[in-house]
Amino acid sequence: MSPPPPPLGRSRRRAAQAFDAALDDAELVAARAALAQGRWQAARTLLAHTGDEWDLRGHRVTVLAMEPYSAAWARDWLLAEPESADASVLLALAQVQRALRGKEKADRAREACRTAADRVPADPTPWLGMLMLEQGSTAAENAVRLFEQIRVRFADHHHAHHLMVARLAEHRAAAGPDPLHEVYDFANWAAEQAPADSPLAILPVIAHAERYRVLAAAGHEPSDPAASGHWVGRRARQVMKSAFDWWLEWEHEGHPRRLVDLNFLAHAKVCEGRGAEAAALFHRIGEHPTPAPWSYPDRDPYPAFRAARDHALGTV
Repeated sequence: MSPPPPPLGRSRRRAAQAFDAALDDAELVAARAALAQGRWQAARTLLAHTGDEWDLRGHRVTVLAMEPYSAAWARDWLLAEPESADASVLLALAQVQRALRGKEKADRAREACRTAADRVPADPTPWLGMLMLEQGSTAAENAVRLFEQIRVRFADHHHAHHLMVARLAEHRAAAGPDPLHEVYDFANWAAEQAPADSPLAILPVIAHAERYRVLAAAGHEPSDPAASGHWVGRRARQVMKSAFDWWLEWEHEGHPRRLVDLNFLAHAKVCEGRGAEAAALFHRIGEHPTPAPWSYPDRDPYPAFRAARDHALGTV
């Protein structure tokens, strides 16, 4: 028998330098670097080439918007090209990111998103920005309404589904574990509604991880996910097997956010004690870890990722 995995990380410290929200999108990395220097023309070219690939567009705009001065450069872009829908969308998402950091009023960010949505009615990205602003809100109806606006425009929107799962997982945290919790119903419904090759097939794993985050924060689960029974029950085993089998058959090397899914799936396999399956996923992840779920419930994510990866690769 192999030794048990080490605890997944220690108390959280800043490790932002270990993570890159751009993941493996080299064109995005180059455009972001230019935007950080005030050269918004590279972002214009990137978004023009992205077109209506909505998952890719949402990913790229969100990452560009994270740059501290992206709002200022997007305003410069709009001054130069007042009719630019791409500049309007980037400005909206940049204001959303500022609001999430406490640097902007949420109402101003919402208004910017509405302006962008009016300019490009078919684009779900401004609505994605408004959904981001619902983090921590107690009004679930608003999140549902915004999510439906996104689905009308692109039914399989990856990022929007992840946001909704995280939001729903927070319902009734004080009540403790509940195998019939609504987040599971939502994730299963979304996976069943999506085409067979859709990465939304992984959504039940995301729901299980988000529910662990909430339960551990409320004291209902241990702070070390690998020590939690949350990952070894009957539901968990079914969810993990289905998701891993889907990945083996349908792996999407071109999806812009596939590495998010791979990190959640690898985390789940580590917690399940399936070292060989986790190792296969770590090989695909390479040097592109994501903070979630390695930070769950309140851990320093990069050491947690490294410890889990080293253990999984060492067991093969």
